[in-house]
Amino acid sequence: MHFTVIVFASALSVITFALDNGLMRTPPMGWLAWERFRCDIDCEHDPKNCISESLFIDMADRLAEDGWRELGYVYVNIDDCWSSKERDQQGRLQADPKRFPGGIHKLARYMHDRGLKLGIYGDMGTLTCGGYPGTPLDKIEIDAQTFAEWEVDMFKYDGCWSNATEQEQGYPLMSKALNATGRPIGYSCSWPAYQGGLPPKVNYSQLGEICNLWRNYGDIDDSWDSILNIIDWFFENQEVLIPAAGPGRWNDPDMLIIGDFGLSIDQSRTQMALWAIMAAPLFMSNDLRTINSRARSILQNKMVIGINQDPMGIQGRRILKEKSGIEVFWRPLSNNASALVFFSRRNDMPYRYPTTLSKLNYTTGSYKIFDVFTDKTTMLKDSTEFVVSVNPTGVVMWYISAPAKPNHHQFYKRAHFIVRYKECFCTS
Repeated sequence: MHFTVIVFASALSVITFALDNGLMRTPPMGWLAWERFRCDIDCEHDPKNCISESLFIDMADRLAEDGWRELGYVYVNIDDCWSSKERDQQGRLQADPKRFPGGIHKLARYMHDRGLKLGIYGDMGTLTCGGYPGTPLDKIEIDAQTFAEWEVDMFKYDGCWSNATEQEQGYPLMSKALNATGRPIGYSCSWPAYQGGLPPKVNYSQLGEICNLWRNYGDIDDSWDSILNIIDWFFENQEVLIPAAGPGRWNDPDMLIIGDFGLSIDQSRTQMALWAIMAAPLFMSNDLRTINSRARSILQNKMVIGINQDPMGIQGRRILKEKSGIEVFWRPLSNNASALVFFSRRNDMPYRYPTTLSKLNYTTGSYKIFDVFTDKTTMLKDSTEFVVSVNPTGVVMWYISAPAKPNHHQFYKRAHFIVRYKECFCTS
C-alpha cells in the first residue's frame, strides 16, 4: 500500500534529529537480567541464579550456541546490583569483587569474543533503585569514561532517588558524556517513566535527540495483568508515541517475559506479536538454560522478528477496538507490506471474527497472507469476507504482501480513513 511510503516520507524529517551515534537503527535485541533474576545476590545459597559473572556467562553461552545470536539477540545486559557498595580510591565504580571476580572489562571481552555485546546499568540518584552507588550529576563524566574503558556497548540510566530538575540536566549530560568517549554506546533513558510518560512533562523530540531508547511506563511483572496494563497504556497513547519512534530512537514497553511463569502460550504469542507491532526493543528476561521448546519457538519466530526489525522503523497502531473484545492492530512495513494482528481480550472461548481487508481499509487487489504462527499462506481479495478464530487472550498475526498494482483512488480513501480514525474508535 502506497500509504506506507507517505508515512515514511513524513517521518524522515523527524528521524534526522535522532541521536547521532549510528546505533540501534532497528530495535535492539538481547537478554536482560532484571525481571527474572532481580537483585538476587545470595551466591552462597543460590549460585546458579544470583547476579554474578557466572550468570551472564551462562546466558552468553546460550545466546551464542542455541541459535539466538543469529536471529539478532546480541545484547547481554546487566541490570541493578552488580557493583560494589563503594567506589574505588579513584572515585570510579567497581564490580562486586566476589560476584564478578574478573571485572566488567573481562566480561565484555567474553561477550565480544562470541559476537555479542554487553550492557550495563546505572542510576542518576546517589543510590540505584537497589541501594548501590549511583551516578549523580558530578559522577556522569567519570562513569561514562569508565564504561567506555570497560568496552561496554549499552548503558541504561535509571532515575531512582533523583528529582525532575536533576533528570532534566542529567539525561542530556550523560548522552554528551557517552558520545565524548569515542566509543559507540547505546543509550537507554528511563526519564519519561519518571515523568508520567506523556507531554507536557515529557519532550519526545528532545528524547529522540539524546537517547536510543527510553522506558515510557512502569516495570513489567511476570503476569498477564502486567502485559495488559502495558498494552493499554501504549495504544491509548499511540498518537503521542508513534511519532516519537523511528530508526535509532525507540519507545520501550519493557522486557519479554516469555518462558517465565506467568503467561500461557497464547499470552506469550500476544506479547511477542504486539511488541513487534510496536517496533519495541526485544530484551528477553528469562532463563535460557531451561527455557521450554514452545516458548523458544515463539521467541525465535523469524517472521515476527522480521516484522519487529523492519528497517522503516514505523511503530504500528491499534485501528479497531470492537465491543466483542476483539482488537485489530496494523503496522506498515517495507516493500509496501504490512502486518495485522487480531487480538482477543475474551476469557471464555475462541472467538470467530468476520471481516474483510477492505473493512480494514486495505486497497483494492489480491493479497498474499502469511500466518506468522501457523506458517500457512493464502490469497485474499480485499472484498472477500473471511473469519479468523482468535483464542482467549491470544492473537492471530498476519504478514500481508501488497497487491502488484495499487489503486490510487483507494490509496486516498485509506489516507482519509487514518485521519478519520484519529477522531473516533470504530466499534461494532
